[in-house]
Amino acid sequence: MTKILVVDDEAHIRLLYSEELTEDGYEVITAENGDGLLELIDKEKPDVVTLDIKMVDYNGLDLLQDIRNKFYDLPVILCSAYDTFKDDMKSIAADHYVVKSFDLSELKEKIKEVLG
Repeated sequence: MTKILVVDDEAHIRLLYSEELTEDGYEVITAENGDGLLELIDKEKPDVVTLDIKMVDYNGLDLLQDIRNKFYDLPVILCSAYDTFKDDMKSIAADHYVVKSFDLSELKEKIKEVLG
């Protein structure tokens, strides 16, 4: 079963993504911040990571760099309430960039795309 790691500091977003993606047949694990994130990835071996950019005490773009340094081939989809980060040079390391919405069709489409 395909495993997706959802990293977001907002509990309602983690819940929404978990419910919707589980309904679509994915196994979903969540993390509320970057604390121990690389160890979690190492342990759980997700197939895709969705990563919030603006989190309390954590910058998702910095976490993206950490993930890329250790897990080069792991697909990462940045999810943000703001589209302004699309132009940030650090965001080009992500596989996709999705602006948060309660309609998850774009996110689901990008997940299918990175899984091939």
